[in-house]
Amino acid sequence: MDDLDRRLIVLLRADARQPVAALAQALRVSRATVQNRIDRMSVRGEIAGFTVRLSEDAEAGRVRAIMMIGVEGERSTAVLRALRQRPEIERVHTTNGRWDLVAELNTQTLAEFSGALDAIRLIEGISGSETSLLLKTIAF
Repeated sequence: MDDLDRRLIVLLRADARQPVAALAQALRVSRATVQNRIDRMSVRGEIAGFTVRLSEDAEAGRVRAIMMIGVEGERSTAVLRALRQRPEIERVHTTNGRWDLVAELNTQTLAEFSGALDAIRLIEGISGSETSLLLKTIAF
């Protein structure tokens, strides 16, 4: 990825629905250059997809949290397989330090959230966890 690719990514992160012509104008290159770079980064897997970010108002009332998870020994594969089955988990990150995994949770209600925590904590291979509710998201 070169500097032009990185600047293109910044614009796409801000608004992935921008027309190619607008992106080209902002980057001061041709439309074909922008389209070719988007296509190339998509084929290479550097762009994994385009998504929608909801406003906080659209997600009002949702319960969102991060859960730090400790994994026993070499049980990561089994734990990840079990976590994939939980619909409340949006994504999981591997990490270093005290915790092995960080899971992002999203539920409709506190009762659903509590049930998800109970179920996740029972997954064989999880040695411990710590969960924090996300109170407010600050977009950059």
